[in-house]
Amino acid sequence: MVAIVARTLDQHPRLPGSLNETASRIESHGTKPTVIVADLSNEDDRARIVPEAIDGLGGPIDILINNAAAGILQPILEVPMRRVRLSFEVNVLAGLDLAQQVAPAMRDRAEGWIINVTSGAADASVGPPFDLKGVIAVTGIYGTNKAALNRVTNALAAELWGTGVRINTIEPRSTILTRGTASFIDATPGGLGLELLDGEYETLEPMVEATLALCDCPTSVTGQRFVSVDLVREWGLEVRAIDGSPLPA
Repeated sequence: MVAIVARTLDQHPRLPGSLNETASRIESHGTKPTVIVADLSNEDDRARIVPEAIDGLGGPIDILINNAAAGILQPILEVPMRRVRLSFEVNVLAGLDLAQQVAPAMRDRAEGWIINVTSGAADASVGPPFDLKGVIAVTGIYGTNKAALNRVTNALAAELWGTGVRINTIEPRSTILTRGTASFIDATPGGLGLELLDGEYETLEPMVEATLALCDCPTSVTGQRFVSVDLVREWGLEVRAIDGSPLPA
């Protein structure tokens, strides 16, 4: 059983995809998901997510994946404070809030997994001199948020060490070109100056496979920061298509 959370129940006016579309795809594999419409930037909305999920699932939450993100792509000196606060709410406080809600019951059962999706943007720029171009030049706020999420993850893991609760982060090697990402990053050469420095994007499948592996990791694996393709290689994982079928040769 699974509960899915997002703001959009039906078709978004600008982007493809919705909770109902996702639920339909899950149902095609024989599972009826619990659908929860909520704004992760809103504290009142966050307060009802866990109770609604428990009610819909008919039992406690074993796995929490914090995947929501607000991608603020703008130089720090130009970002309005209202957008800074929104970004911090979604990228840091939402994950912490939900972890605080589910972790006590996980601790009582001596088992649970929390995975926070983070980003290489959390790494500090090397310098001086600084070579800030491409995506690096506009991810200061986003990267700051993800750095905070990394530290929160490590701190929670330390506090819960020995209880059976595992808390880790997973990040892609480079930007995953999802439909959402494509809406604000022009992937064509020279497009908007937001192309990656190495000119490459990661496919979704390694990130999904690595995340799934962390949903069943042993108690010794906690408080760690993992990179998708590195974890796939180091753990000898087979990367499959999103529906679980083998990838084309």
